[in-house]
Amino acid sequence: MVKRKEYLARLFAWKDEKVIKVVTGMRRCGKSTLLLQYMEELKQQGVSEEQIIYLNFEELENEALLQYNTLYAYIKERLCKNKTTYIFLDEIQNVEKYEKAIDSLYVKEHTDIYITGSNSYLLSGELATLLTGRYIEISMLPLSFKEYCELSKTVGDAAFAEYMRFGGLPYLSTMAKTEEKPNTYIEGIYNTVIIKDIEERQKRLEHNPNKRKVTDIALLKTIAKYLSSVIGSPVSVKSVTDYIRSNVTKISPNTINDYMEALAEAFIFYPAERMDVVGKEVLKLNKKWYIVDLGIRNHILPRKHYDLGFSLENIVFLELLRRNYHVNIGKIDKSEVDFVAQKNAVITYFQVTADLTNESTFEREIAPLKSIKDNYEKIILTLDRYTIGNYDGIKVVNVLDWLTQ
Repeated sequence: MVKRKEYLARLFAWKDEKVIKVVTGMRRCGKSTLLLQYMEELKQQGVSEEQIIYLNFEELENEALLQYNTLYAYIKERLCKNKTTYIFLDEIQNVEKYEKAIDSLYVKEHTDIYITGSNSYLLSGELATLLTGRYIEISMLPLSFKEYCELSKTVGDAAFAEYMRFGGLPYLSTMAKTEEKPNTYIEGIYNTVIIKDIEERQKRLEHNPNKRKVTDIALLKTIAKYLSSVIGSPVSVKSVTDYIRSNVTKISPNTINDYMEALAEAFIFYPAERMDVVGKEVLKLNKKWYIVDLGIRNHILPRKHYDLGFSLENIVFLELLRRNYHVNIGKIDKSEVDFVAQKNAVITYFQVTADLTNESTFEREIAPLKSIKDNYEKIILTLDRYTIGNYDGIKVVNVLDWLTQ
């Protein structure tokens, strides 16, 4: 295993605070492993075995605890007196009405609660209502390139080519990279997320008349395929609707919007809103959609052409999220900055391009950054090493160096 150091640091930052720690992320991105690593660190710091309760609700031996009242009674009996009990509930969405058990455990003294889930809808329903202001979310992604190198024991350009092709799902990174194994593994995870996690969403929508159920899996996969093909390009509900209608399927924009939301809630896609750089106003139209893992994208899309630039942009976007930035797409008049990344009220502007050695490409990429008149840091990330340097305060950095720093 590779230690997920950034996520561990976030968990420790909230240790013993009276808030519920909610770790969310796509299935098989490493949430369960993160909890196990965290529990091991707690033990090394002197926390005893009896102070730790861990339940994974995908394991058959915990089937008897899938009712909230049974789960609550089980944990209550095992709470330590006069010292903290650390409670870890993995894939909690499998428990019926789990919100009631969580709420009751939360109000007890000396409890520190950690839960994971594979669908963000668990934080938009009754749990959010019950626990408003009493939980924090840690959104988890597959392996970063740096973690991938550490786990796969590969480095440099060859490792990056492999990472771009197969993605960063933790188990896959240690697998022999034959043509058949990775594709079969990715297909299994993708279908599980599309079917199982979306079905779980359906159950939780039964009492919400404002949301349409996602029942057409073929349509869902068609939308996912389209979004995968337009990574790095502005997308609207209308443009997706027009694409679906061009294939002779009658569909309403509202239905398309609900299906796109379902893909985001299952952590397959991450939308990024556009921002007016001058006025710092968020624009609601034409978001960009990035996929959680390039291995999944390569599985979804037939390999008709090679779009290195957009794949690179996708990797940088996810890395900025891992580094806890809030990320927007920057709009400056008619031009665009790939990413406006904000953290602690500080902004960094990023352009991403595969190669800057062509003079016209260099001018096209640097021009939007030059037009920004504030003094925040401006960076161009590129695969080439020939143009690295500082150009009137605008840094050109090799993207592999940036990813592994």
